[in-house]
Amino acid sequence: MAKRGRSPPLHAPVYGTGVDEFDYVVVGGGSAGCVVASRLSEDPAVTVCLLEAGGEGRDVLIRAPLGFAVAMPRGVNSWNYQTVPQPGLDGRRGFQPRGKTLGGSSAINAMIYARGHRSDYDAWAELGNPGWGYDDVLPYFKKSEANAIHRDSPLHGVDGPLHVTNLRSPSPLNDVFLRACQAQGIPFNPDPNGAEHHGCYHVQVTQKDGERHSAAAAFIHPNLDRPNLEVRTGAHVTRVLFEHAKATGVELRQGDRSSSVRARREVVMSAGAFGTPQILMASGIGPGAHLQELSIPTIRDVAGMGQNLQDHISALLIYRARINDHTVGISATGVARLLKAMWEWRRHRRGLVTSCAAESGVYYRTSPDVEVSDMEMELIVGIGDDHGRKLHLGHGYSAHLLLARPKSVGEVRLASPDTRVAPLIDPRYFNHPYDMETLVKGTQIALDIMNSAPFDPYRGEMLIRYDRDDPRQIEETLRRHADTEYHVCGTAKMGPESDPMAVVDATLRVRGVDGLRIADASVMPQVTSNNIHAAVIMIGEKCADMVRRGT
Repeated sequence: MAKRGRSPPLHAPVYGTGVDEFDYVVVGGGSAGCVVASRLSEDPAVTVCLLEAGGEGRDVLIRAPLGFAVAMPRGVNSWNYQTVPQPGLDGRRGFQPRGKTLGGSSAINAMIYARGHRSDYDAWAELGNPGWGYDDVLPYFKKSEANAIHRDSPLHGVDGPLHVTNLRSPSPLNDVFLRACQAQGIPFNPDPNGAEHHGCYHVQVTQKDGERHSAAAAFIHPNLDRPNLEVRTGAHVTRVLFEHAKATGVELRQGDRSSSVRARREVVMSAGAFGTPQILMASGIGPGAHLQELSIPTIRDVAGMGQNLQDHISALLIYRARINDHTVGISATGVARLLKAMWEWRRHRRGLVTSCAAESGVYYRTSPDVEVSDMEMELIVGIGDDHGRKLHLGHGYSAHLLLARPKSVGEVRLASPDTRVAPLIDPRYFNHPYDMETLVKGTQIALDIMNSAPFDPYRGEMLIRYDRDDPRQIEETLRRHADTEYHVCGTAKMGPESDPMAVVDATLRVRGVDGLRIADASVMPQVTSNNIHAAVIMIGEKCADMVRRGT
Protein backbone atom coordinates (compact mmCIF):
# COMPACT_ATOMS: atom_id res chain seq x y z
CA MET A 1 0.00 0.00 0.00
CA ALA A 2 1.33 3.41 -0.94
CA LYS A 3 2.40 5.63 1.93
CA ARG A 4 0.02 8.51 2.49
CA GLY A 5 1.57 11.96 2.33
CA ARG A 6 0.46 14.71 4.67
CA SER A 7 -1.79 17.33 3.08
CA PRO A 8 -0.64 20.93 3.36
CA PRO A 9 -2.12 22.74 6.37
CA LEU A 10 -4.94 25.21 6.07
CA HIS A 11 -4.00 28.83 5.94
CA ALA A 12 -3.70 30.10 9.51
CA PRO A 13 -6.80 31.94 10.73
CA VAL A 14 -6.42 35.70 10.45
CA TYR A 15 -7.39 37.71 13.51
CA GLY A 16 -7.70 41.44 14.02
CA THR A 17 -9.98 44.28 13.16
CA GLY A 18 -8.35 45.18 9.85
CA VAL A 19 -10.17 44.78 6.56
CA ASP A 20 -8.94 42.26 4.00
CA GLU A 21 -9.96 42.39 0.34
CA PHE A 22 -10.50 39.63 -2.19
CA ASP A 23 -12.21 39.50 -5.56
CA TYR A 24 -14.67 36.87 -4.33
CA VAL A 25 -15.80 35.96 -0.84
CA VAL A 26 -17.55 32.59 -0.45
CA VAL A 27 -19.55 32.18 2.76
CA GLY A 28 -19.79 28.55 3.85
CA GLY A 29 -17.36 25.71 3.14
CA GLY A 30 -20.04 23.09 2.51
CA SER A 31 -20.57 21.08 -0.65
CA ALA A 32 -21.33 23.97 -3.02
CA GLY A 33 -19.03 26.46 -1.29
CA CYS A 34 -16.02 24.15 -1.69
CA VAL A 35 -16.80 23.76 -5.39
CA VAL A 36 -17.26 27.50 -5.99
CA ALA A 37 -14.07 28.48 -4.16
CA SER A 38 -12.04 25.79 -5.88
CA ARG A 39 -13.27 26.55 -9.38
CA LEU A 40 -12.97 30.33 -9.06
CA SER A 41 -9.42 30.04 -7.71
CA GLU A 42 -8.39 28.04 -10.80
CA ASP A 43 -7.98 31.48 -12.38
CA PRO A 44 -4.69 32.84 -10.97
CA ALA A 45 -5.75 36.37 -11.87
CA VAL A 46 -8.41 36.48 -9.13
CA THR A 47 -8.33 36.08 -5.36
CA VAL A 48 -10.84 34.02 -3.39
CA CYS A 49 -11.60 33.82 0.33
CA LEU A 50 -13.57 30.84 1.66
CA LEU A 51 -15.08 31.26 5.13
CA GLU A 52 -16.19 28.26 7.18
CA ALA A 53 -17.59 28.36 10.73
CA GLY A 54 -16.41 24.83 11.53
CA GLY A 55 -13.09 23.03 11.42
CA GLU A 56 -10.77 21.64 8.78
CA GLY A 57 -12.76 18.52 7.90
CA ARG A 58 -9.87 16.07 8.28
CA ASP A 59 -10.53 14.17 11.53
CA VAL A 60 -10.83 10.41 11.59
CA LEU A 61 -14.60 10.39 12.18
CA ILE A 62 -14.89 12.16 8.82
CA ARG A 63 -12.28 10.17 6.89
CA ALA A 64 -13.45 6.78 8.17
CA PRO A 65 -16.71 6.24 6.26
CA LEU A 66 -18.64 4.56 9.08
CA GLY A 67 -17.51 7.28 11.48
CA PHE A 68 -20.59 9.35 10.65
CA ALA A 69 -22.76 6.77 12.42
CA VAL A 70 -20.94 7.71 15.64
CA ALA A 71 -20.43 11.43 15.02
CA MET A 72 -23.66 12.65 13.45
CA PRO A 73 -26.12 11.45 16.13
CA ARG A 74 -23.96 13.12 18.77
CA GLY A 75 -23.61 16.47 17.05
CA VAL A 76 -19.91 16.15 16.15
CA ASN A 77 -18.98 18.45 13.23
CA SER A 78 -22.63 19.50 13.09
CA TRP A 79 -24.83 22.49 13.84
CA ASN A 80 -27.10 19.90 15.47
CA TYR A 81 -30.32 21.82 14.84
CA GLN A 82 -33.84 20.77 15.72
CA THR A 83 -37.18 21.92 14.38
CA VAL A 84 -39.90 23.74 16.20
CA PRO A 85 -42.62 21.35 17.47
CA GLN A 86 -44.34 19.68 14.51
CA PRO A 87 -48.12 19.12 14.68
CA GLY A 88 -47.76 16.49 11.96
CA LEU A 89 -45.35 14.55 14.18
CA ASP A 90 -47.61 14.59 17.25
CA GLY A 91 -45.86 17.72 18.52
CA ARG A 92 -42.35 16.25 18.41
CA ARG A 93 -39.30 18.32 17.48
CA GLY A 94 -37.50 16.91 14.45
CA PHE A 95 -33.75 16.32 14.25
CA GLN A 96 -31.83 18.49 11.76
CA PRO A 97 -28.08 17.78 11.60
CA ARG A 98 -26.13 20.07 9.22
CA GLY A 99 -22.40 19.87 8.63
CA LYS A 100 -20.27 22.38 10.52
CA THR A 101 -16.82 21.78 9.04
CA LEU A 102 -15.09 22.11 5.70
CA GLY A 103 -17.10 19.84 3.43
CA GLY A 104 -20.33 20.73 5.22
CA SER A 105 -22.91 17.99 5.21
CA SER A 106 -20.78 15.98 2.76
CA ALA A 107 -18.51 15.39 5.77
CA ILE A 108 -21.26 13.89 7.96
CA ASN A 109 -23.67 12.26 5.47
CA ALA A 110 -23.95 8.65 4.29
CA MET A 111 -21.89 9.47 1.15
CA ILE A 112 -24.58 8.28 -1.27
CA TYR A 113 -24.19 9.75 -4.75
CA ALA A 114 -27.65 10.09 -6.27
CA ARG A 115 -28.59 12.61 -8.94
CA GLY A 116 -32.34 12.12 -9.06
CA HIS A 117 -34.58 11.71 -12.09
CA ARG A 118 -34.17 13.84 -15.21
CA SER A 119 -37.71 15.15 -14.69
CA ASP A 120 -36.55 16.81 -11.44
CA TYR A 121 -34.42 19.25 -13.39
CA ASP A 122 -36.77 19.60 -16.34
CA ALA A 123 -39.35 20.74 -13.77
CA TRP A 124 -36.94 23.42 -12.54
CA ALA A 125 -36.66 24.75 -16.09
CA GLU A 126 -40.45 24.60 -16.61
CA LEU A 127 -40.88 26.75 -13.49
CA GLY A 128 -39.11 29.57 -15.32
CA ASN A 129 -35.43 28.79 -14.83
CA PRO A 130 -33.79 28.55 -18.26
CA GLY A 131 -30.56 26.60 -18.34
CA TRP A 132 -31.54 24.26 -15.49
CA GLY A 133 -33.14 21.38 -17.41
CA TYR A 134 -31.56 17.94 -17.27
CA ASP A 135 -29.68 18.29 -20.54
CA ASP A 136 -28.37 21.67 -19.35
CA VAL A 137 -27.06 20.46 -15.98
CA LEU A 138 -25.74 17.04 -17.05
CA PRO A 139 -22.37 18.52 -18.18
CA TYR A 140 -21.88 19.94 -14.67
CA PHE A 141 -22.61 16.59 -13.04
CA LYS A 142 -20.04 15.03 -15.34
CA LYS A 143 -17.51 17.81 -14.78
CA SER A 144 -17.32 17.15 -11.05
CA GLU A 145 -17.35 13.35 -11.21
CA ALA A 146 -14.61 10.72 -11.33
CA ASN A 147 -16.81 7.64 -11.64
CA ALA A 148 -14.93 4.36 -11.19
CA ILE A 149 -17.94 2.16 -12.02
CA HIS A 150 -19.43 3.43 -15.28
CA ARG A 151 -16.39 4.75 -17.07
CA ASP A 152 -17.80 4.01 -20.53
CA SER A 153 -21.15 5.71 -19.95
CA PRO A 154 -21.82 9.00 -21.74
CA LEU A 155 -23.81 10.06 -18.65
CA HIS A 156 -20.84 9.96 -16.27
CA GLY A 157 -17.60 11.85 -15.83
CA VAL A 158 -14.30 10.08 -15.20
CA ASP A 159 -11.73 12.81 -14.55
CA GLY A 160 -13.46 15.22 -12.17
CA PRO A 161 -12.29 15.95 -8.60
CA LEU A 162 -15.08 14.02 -6.80
CA HIS A 163 -14.56 10.26 -6.69
CA VAL A 164 -17.65 8.05 -7.02
CA THR A 165 -17.43 4.29 -6.65
CA ASN A 166 -19.03 1.14 -5.24
CA LEU A 167 -18.53 0.11 -1.63
CA ARG A 168 -15.34 -1.87 -1.05
CA SER A 169 -16.75 -4.36 1.46
CA PRO A 170 -20.55 -4.51 1.24
CA SER A 171 -22.60 -6.76 3.50
CA PRO A 172 -24.02 -9.97 1.96
CA LEU A 173 -27.37 -8.76 3.31
CA ASN A 174 -27.58 -6.42 0.33
CA ASP A 175 -28.05 -9.36 -2.02
CA VAL A 176 -30.93 -10.55 0.18
CA PHE A 177 -32.52 -7.11 -0.11
CA LEU A 178 -32.13 -7.01 -3.90
CA ARG A 179 -33.68 -10.47 -4.21
CA ALA A 180 -36.56 -9.33 -2.00
CA CYS A 181 -37.20 -6.32 -4.24
CA GLN A 182 -37.11 -8.47 -7.37
CA ALA A 183 -39.51 -10.94 -5.73
CA GLN A 184 -41.99 -8.03 -5.64
CA GLY A 185 -41.54 -7.43 -9.37
CA ILE A 186 -39.06 -4.54 -9.09
CA PRO A 187 -36.17 -4.89 -11.56
CA PHE A 188 -32.48 -4.61 -10.75
CA ASN A 189 -30.92 -1.37 -11.99
CA PRO A 190 -27.12 -1.42 -12.44
CA ASP A 191 -26.95 2.39 -12.57
CA PRO A 192 -29.68 4.43 -10.83
CA ASN A 193 -27.79 7.57 -11.94
CA GLY A 194 -27.98 6.52 -15.56
CA ALA A 195 -30.70 6.50 -18.17
CA GLU A 196 -33.19 4.59 -15.97
CA HIS A 197 -34.15 5.61 -12.43
CA HIS A 198 -36.65 2.94 -11.35
CA GLY A 199 -35.47 -0.29 -9.73
CA CYS A 200 -33.26 -1.72 -6.99
CA TYR A 201 -29.53 -1.09 -6.92
CA HIS A 202 -26.20 -1.09 -5.12
CA VAL A 203 -25.50 2.43 -3.90
CA GLN A 204 -22.79 4.58 -5.44
CA VAL A 205 -20.76 6.48 -2.85
CA THR A 206 -18.36 9.42 -2.68
CA GLN A 207 -15.30 7.52 -1.46
CA LYS A 208 -11.68 7.31 -2.55
CA ASP A 209 -9.28 4.55 -1.53
CA GLY A 210 -11.57 3.43 1.29
CA GLU A 211 -12.04 6.91 2.76
CA ARG A 212 -14.90 9.41 2.60
CA HIS A 213 -14.35 11.83 -0.27
CA SER A 214 -16.10 14.94 0.99
CA ALA A 215 -16.37 18.13 -1.02
CA ALA A 216 -13.45 19.49 1.02
CA ALA A 217 -11.30 16.43 0.27
CA ALA A 218 -12.17 16.67 -3.42
CA PHE A 219 -12.08 20.41 -4.08
CA ILE A 220 -10.27 22.25 -1.25
CA HIS A 221 -7.65 20.16 0.55
CA PRO A 222 -5.69 19.37 -2.65
CA ASN A 223 -5.60 23.06 -3.64
CA LEU A 224 -4.53 24.79 -0.44
CA ASP A 225 -1.18 25.68 -1.97
CA ARG A 226 -2.83 28.07 -4.43
CA PRO A 227 -1.55 31.53 -3.51
CA ASN A 228 -4.85 33.13 -4.55
CA LEU A 229 -7.04 30.95 -2.30
CA GLU A 230 -7.49 31.91 1.36
CA VAL A 231 -9.40 29.43 3.54
CA ARG A 232 -10.43 30.48 7.03
CA THR A 233 -11.97 28.02 9.47
CA GLY A 234 -13.68 28.89 12.72
CA ALA A 235 -15.00 31.95 10.90
CA HIS A 236 -18.64 32.60 11.80
CA VAL A 237 -20.19 35.12 9.40
CA THR A 238 -22.59 37.42 11.23
CA ARG A 239 -23.84 39.50 8.31
CA VAL A 240 -23.27 40.58 4.74
CA LEU A 241 -22.14 44.18 4.31
CA PHE A 242 -23.92 46.44 1.80
CA GLU A 243 -23.25 49.84 0.28
CA HIS A 244 -26.11 51.31 -1.76
CA ALA A 245 -27.78 47.88 -2.17
CA LYS A 246 -24.52 46.27 -3.34
CA ALA A 247 -22.88 43.48 -1.35
CA THR A 248 -19.34 44.59 -0.58
CA GLY A 249 -18.17 42.01 1.92
CA VAL A 250 -19.01 40.28 5.19
CA GLU A 251 -18.57 40.73 8.89
CA LEU A 252 -17.37 37.70 10.86
CA ARG A 253 -16.18 36.47 14.22
CA GLN A 254 -13.25 34.16 14.90
CA GLY A 255 -13.15 33.30 18.56
CA ASP A 256 -13.86 36.51 20.47
CA ARG A 257 -12.60 38.82 17.70
CA SER A 258 -14.57 40.54 14.97
CA SER A 259 -13.28 41.46 11.54
CA SER A 260 -14.46 42.23 8.04
CA VAL A 261 -13.59 40.84 4.64
CA ARG A 262 -14.34 42.88 1.54
CA ALA A 263 -15.34 41.50 -1.86
CA ARG A 264 -14.29 43.57 -4.85
CA ARG A 265 -16.53 41.62 -7.23
CA GLU A 266 -19.06 39.31 -5.56
CA VAL A 267 -20.14 37.62 -2.36
CA VAL A 268 -21.37 34.05 -2.89
CA MET A 269 -23.57 32.66 -0.12
CA SER A 270 -23.13 28.90 0.34
CA ALA A 271 -24.13 28.51 3.98
CA GLY A 272 -26.90 26.00 3.27
CA ALA A 273 -30.68 25.86 3.40
CA PHE A 274 -30.69 27.16 6.98
CA GLY A 275 -27.53 29.26 7.18
CA THR A 276 -27.94 31.25 3.97
CA PRO A 277 -31.42 32.67 4.71
CA GLN A 278 -30.47 33.18 8.35
CA ILE A 279 -27.41 35.30 7.53
CA LEU A 280 -29.17 37.23 4.78
CA MET A 281 -32.21 38.02 6.91
CA ALA A 282 -29.92 39.17 9.72
CA SER A 283 -28.27 41.41 7.09
CA GLY A 284 -31.56 43.06 6.09
CA ILE A 285 -32.50 40.92 3.07
CA GLY A 286 -35.80 39.19 3.80
CA PRO A 287 -39.50 39.57 4.57
CA GLY A 288 -39.88 43.16 5.75
CA ALA A 289 -42.45 42.49 8.47
CA HIS A 290 -40.33 39.70 9.98
CA LEU A 291 -37.21 41.88 9.99
CA GLN A 292 -39.12 44.72 11.63
CA GLU A 293 -40.21 42.37 14.43
CA LEU A 294 -36.52 41.94 15.27
CA SER A 295 -35.57 45.60 14.67
CA ILE A 296 -33.36 44.69 11.72
CA PRO A 297 -33.05 47.54 9.18
CA THR A 298 -34.49 46.35 5.88
CA ILE A 299 -32.23 46.72 2.86
CA ARG A 300 -34.55 44.78 0.53
CA ASP A 301 -37.99 43.33 1.33
CA VAL A 302 -37.61 39.81 -0.12
CA ALA A 303 -40.80 37.91 0.66
CA GLY A 304 -39.46 34.48 -0.30
CA MET A 305 -36.34 34.50 1.85
CA GLY A 306 -36.63 31.59 4.29
CA GLN A 307 -39.84 30.33 2.69
CA ASN A 308 -40.38 27.22 0.50
CA LEU A 309 -38.53 24.91 2.91
CA GLN A 310 -38.76 21.35 1.58
CA ASP A 311 -37.46 18.07 2.95
CA HIS A 312 -37.88 14.34 2.47
CA ILE A 313 -39.87 12.83 5.33
CA SER A 314 -38.64 9.35 6.19
CA ALA A 315 -40.12 6.28 7.87
CA LEU A 316 -38.08 3.54 9.50
CA LEU A 317 -38.61 -0.22 9.59
CA ILE A 318 -36.36 -1.94 12.15
CA TYR A 319 -35.85 -5.70 12.53
CA ARG A 320 -33.76 -7.70 14.94
CA ALA A 321 -31.51 -10.13 13.08
CA ARG A 322 -31.59 -13.88 13.66
CA ILE A 323 -28.20 -14.14 11.91
CA ASN A 324 -25.71 -11.58 13.20
CA ASP A 325 -22.78 -12.06 10.84
CA HIS A 326 -23.86 -9.48 8.25
CA THR A 327 -24.93 -6.58 10.48
CA VAL A 328 -23.53 -3.99 12.89
CA GLY A 329 -24.65 -4.48 16.48
CA ILE A 330 -23.96 -4.09 20.18
CA SER A 331 -22.82 -7.47 21.46
CA ALA A 332 -19.58 -9.18 22.47
CA THR A 333 -19.13 -10.54 18.96
CA GLY A 334 -20.21 -7.23 17.45
CA VAL A 335 -17.63 -5.27 19.43
CA ALA A 336 -14.91 -7.79 18.57
CA ARG A 337 -15.87 -7.57 14.91
CA LEU A 338 -15.77 -3.78 15.02
CA LEU A 339 -12.33 -3.72 16.67
CA LYS A 340 -11.04 -6.08 14.00
CA ALA A 341 -12.66 -3.89 11.33
CA MET A 342 -10.96 -0.78 12.70
CA TRP A 343 -7.58 -2.53 12.44
CA GLU A 344 -8.41 -3.69 8.92
CA TRP A 345 -9.40 -0.18 7.87
CA ARG A 346 -6.30 1.34 9.41
CA ARG A 347 -4.06 -1.12 7.60
CA HIS A 348 -5.86 -1.73 4.31
CA ARG A 349 -8.78 0.74 4.05
CA ARG A 350 -11.18 -2.17 3.66
CA GLY A 351 -13.82 -3.92 5.74
CA LEU A 352 -16.81 -2.83 7.81
CA VAL A 353 -15.48 0.69 8.51
CA THR A 354 -15.75 1.48 4.78
CA SER A 355 -19.53 0.98 4.98
CA CYS A 356 -21.95 3.85 4.41
CA ALA A 357 -24.56 1.92 6.48
CA ALA A 358 -27.19 2.42 3.71
CA GLU A 359 -25.62 0.01 1.24
CA SER A 360 -28.38 -0.79 -1.24
CA GLY A 361 -31.67 0.78 -2.23
CA VAL A 362 -34.73 0.84 -4.45
CA TYR A 363 -36.84 3.42 -6.25
CA TYR A 364 -40.41 2.18 -6.48
CA ARG A 365 -43.94 3.32 -7.32
CA THR A 366 -46.94 3.31 -5.01
CA SER A 367 -49.29 2.74 -7.97
CA PRO A 368 -49.01 1.54 -11.57
CA ASP A 369 -50.44 4.94 -12.54
CA VAL A 370 -47.37 6.74 -11.14
CA GLU A 371 -45.06 7.56 -14.05
CA VAL A 372 -41.85 8.24 -12.08
CA SER A 373 -40.95 6.45 -8.84
CA ASP A 374 -42.48 8.33 -5.92
CA MET A 375 -40.72 6.38 -3.13
CA GLU A 376 -37.16 5.46 -2.24
CA MET A 377 -35.96 2.90 0.30
CA GLU A 378 -32.45 2.07 1.53
CA LEU A 379 -31.31 -0.98 3.46
CA ILE A 380 -29.39 -0.10 6.66
CA VAL A 381 -27.06 -2.85 7.92
CA GLY A 382 -27.77 -2.06 11.57
CA ILE A 383 -30.43 -0.79 13.97
CA GLY A 384 -30.87 2.90 13.14
CA ASP A 385 -33.49 3.92 15.68
CA ASP A 386 -34.02 7.71 16.01
CA HIS A 387 -31.08 8.57 13.74
CA GLY A 388 -28.84 6.24 15.75
CA ARG A 389 -29.44 8.24 18.93
CA LYS A 390 -31.44 5.43 20.56
CA LEU A 391 -29.23 2.39 21.09
CA HIS A 392 -30.36 -1.24 21.34
CA LEU A 393 -28.46 -4.27 22.49
CA GLY A 394 -28.06 -6.97 19.88
CA HIS A 395 -28.01 -6.96 16.10
CA GLY A 396 -30.50 -5.96 13.46
CA TYR A 397 -31.13 -4.26 10.17
CA SER A 398 -33.36 -1.39 9.08
CA ALA A 399 -34.98 0.17 6.07
CA HIS A 400 -35.23 3.91 5.53
CA LEU A 401 -38.06 4.78 3.17
CA LEU A 402 -38.69 8.30 2.03
CA LEU A 403 -41.32 10.21 0.15
CA ALA A 404 -39.61 11.27 -3.09
CA ARG A 405 -41.74 14.29 -3.99
CA PRO A 406 -43.31 15.80 -0.85
CA LYS A 407 -45.84 18.60 -1.17
CA SER A 408 -45.62 19.97 2.38
CA VAL A 409 -43.72 23.26 2.49
CA GLY A 410 -42.32 25.06 5.53
CA GLU A 411 -40.10 27.98 6.44
CA VAL A 412 -37.01 29.18 8.27
CA ARG A 413 -37.24 32.33 10.42
CA LEU A 414 -34.91 34.17 12.74
CA ALA A 415 -35.05 33.57 16.46
CA SER A 416 -32.63 36.45 16.96
CA PRO A 417 -30.68 38.97 14.88
CA ASP A 418 -27.57 37.17 16.23
CA THR A 419 -26.69 34.41 13.74
CA ARG A 420 -25.00 32.44 16.51
CA VAL A 421 -28.51 31.69 17.79
CA ALA A 422 -30.12 28.77 15.94
CA PRO A 423 -32.90 29.76 13.53
CA LEU A 424 -36.52 28.65 13.87
CA ILE A 425 -36.93 25.67 11.53
CA ASP A 426 -40.48 24.66 10.63
CA PRO A 427 -40.74 22.02 7.85
CA ARG A 428 -44.49 21.53 8.52
CA TYR A 429 -44.24 17.81 7.92
CA PHE A 430 -47.48 16.21 6.67
CA ASN A 431 -49.08 19.61 6.26
CA HIS A 432 -50.24 18.49 2.80
CA PRO A 433 -52.52 15.40 2.81
CA TYR A 434 -50.71 13.91 -0.22
CA ASP A 435 -47.62 13.25 1.90
CA MET A 436 -49.26 11.03 4.48
CA GLU A 437 -51.46 9.25 1.94
CA THR A 438 -48.48 8.39 -0.24
CA LEU A 439 -46.14 7.47 2.60
CA VAL A 440 -48.73 5.06 4.02
CA LYS A 441 -48.93 3.32 0.64
CA GLY A 442 -45.15 3.35 0.34
CA THR A 443 -44.83 1.82 3.81
CA GLN A 444 -47.19 -1.01 2.87
CA ILE A 445 -45.07 -1.85 -0.18
CA ALA A 446 -41.88 -1.57 1.89
CA LEU A 447 -43.32 -4.05 4.39
CA ASP A 448 -44.08 -6.45 1.54
CA ILE A 449 -40.43 -6.24 0.48
CA MET A 450 -38.94 -6.61 3.95
CA ASN A 451 -41.33 -9.41 4.94
CA SER A 452 -40.81 -11.43 1.76
CA ALA A 453 -39.23 -14.89 1.58
CA PRO A 454 -35.57 -13.90 0.95
CA PHE A 455 -35.46 -12.29 4.42
CA ASP A 456 -37.05 -15.27 6.22
CA PRO A 457 -33.75 -16.72 7.56
CA TYR A 458 -32.69 -13.31 8.90
CA ARG A 459 -35.86 -11.64 10.14
CA GLY A 460 -36.47 -11.38 13.89
CA GLU A 461 -38.73 -9.17 15.98
CA MET A 462 -39.84 -5.83 14.53
CA LEU A 463 -38.94 -3.02 16.94
CA ILE A 464 -41.50 -0.51 15.67
CA ARG A 465 -44.70 -2.35 14.83
CA TYR A 466 -46.64 -1.61 11.63
CA ASP A 467 -49.88 -3.38 10.74
CA ARG A 468 -49.56 -3.83 6.98
CA ASP A 469 -53.32 -3.93 6.36
CA ASP A 470 -54.36 -1.10 8.70
CA PRO A 471 -53.66 2.32 7.09
CA ARG A 472 -54.86 4.15 10.23
CA GLN A 473 -52.37 2.28 12.43
CA ILE A 474 -49.58 2.97 9.94
CA GLU A 475 -50.43 6.67 9.97
CA GLU A 476 -50.40 6.82 13.76
CA THR A 477 -47.03 5.05 13.84
CA LEU A 478 -45.59 7.40 11.23
CA ARG A 479 -46.62 10.43 13.25
CA ARG A 480 -44.84 8.98 16.30
CA HIS A 481 -41.61 7.98 14.52
CA ALA A 482 -41.14 9.58 11.08
CA ASP A 483 -38.53 12.32 10.69
CA THR A 484 -36.14 13.97 8.26
CA GLU A 485 -34.00 12.19 5.69
CA TYR A 486 -31.63 15.21 5.87
CA HIS A 487 -32.45 16.69 2.44
CA VAL A 488 -33.53 20.23 3.35
CA CYS A 489 -33.61 22.78 0.53
CA GLY A 490 -35.57 25.52 -1.21
CA THR A 491 -35.38 28.42 1.29
CA ALA A 492 -34.04 30.96 -1.25
CA LYS A 493 -35.59 29.50 -4.33
CA MET A 494 -34.71 30.20 -7.92
CA GLY A 495 -37.49 31.51 -10.14
CA PRO A 496 -38.63 34.07 -12.71
CA GLU A 497 -39.31 37.72 -11.93
CA SER A 498 -43.04 36.99 -12.16
CA ASP A 499 -42.78 34.74 -9.09
CA PRO A 500 -43.01 37.01 -6.02
CA MET A 501 -41.48 34.29 -3.83
CA ALA A 502 -38.38 33.76 -6.00
CA VAL A 503 -35.22 34.97 -4.26
CA VAL A 504 -32.66 34.40 -7.03
CA ASP A 505 -32.86 34.38 -10.81
CA ALA A 506 -31.54 31.67 -13.11
CA THR A 507 -28.01 33.06 -12.74
CA LEU A 508 -28.34 32.68 -8.95
CA ARG A 509 -28.17 36.45 -8.39
CA VAL A 510 -30.25 37.74 -5.49
CA ARG A 511 -32.96 40.00 -6.87
CA GLY A 512 -32.93 43.64 -5.81
CA VAL A 513 -29.24 43.85 -4.85
CA ASP A 514 -25.93 43.70 -6.70
CA GLY A 515 -22.81 41.65 -6.11
CA LEU A 516 -24.59 38.79 -4.33
CA ARG A 517 -25.32 35.23 -5.45
CA ILE A 518 -26.46 32.09 -3.69
CA ALA A 519 -25.07 28.66 -4.50
CA ASP A 520 -26.36 25.88 -2.25
CA ALA A 521 -29.47 23.74 -1.66
CA SER A 522 -31.53 26.80 -0.74
CA VAL A 523 -31.90 27.79 -4.43
CA MET A 524 -33.68 24.57 -5.41
CA PRO A 525 -37.26 25.45 -6.42
CA GLN A 526 -38.27 21.83 -5.76
CA VAL A 527 -36.47 19.06 -3.91
CA THR A 528 -35.01 16.36 -6.15
CA SER A 529 -36.46 12.88 -5.86
CA ASN A 530 -33.66 11.50 -3.67
CA ASN A 531 -30.45 12.47 -1.83
CA ILE A 532 -29.50 16.02 -2.77
CA HIS A 533 -25.71 16.07 -2.32
CA ALA A 534 -24.89 15.41 -6.00
CA ALA A 535 -27.30 18.15 -7.06
CA VAL A 536 -25.68 20.63 -4.66
CA ILE A 537 -22.25 19.84 -6.13
CA MET A 538 -23.74 20.48 -9.57
CA ILE A 539 -25.16 23.83 -8.41
CA GLY A 540 -21.70 24.83 -7.23
CA GLU A 541 -20.17 23.89 -10.57
CA LYS A 542 -22.78 25.81 -12.55
CA CYS A 543 -22.54 28.86 -10.29
CA ALA A 544 -18.75 29.03 -10.61
CA ASP A 545 -19.03 28.75 -14.38
CA MET A 546 -21.58 31.58 -14.54
CA VAL A 547 -19.45 33.80 -12.29
CA ARG A 548 -16.36 33.21 -14.40
CA ARG A 549 -18.29 33.95 -17.60
CA GLY A 550 -19.86 37.04 -16.08
CA THR A 551 -23.43 35.84 -16.65
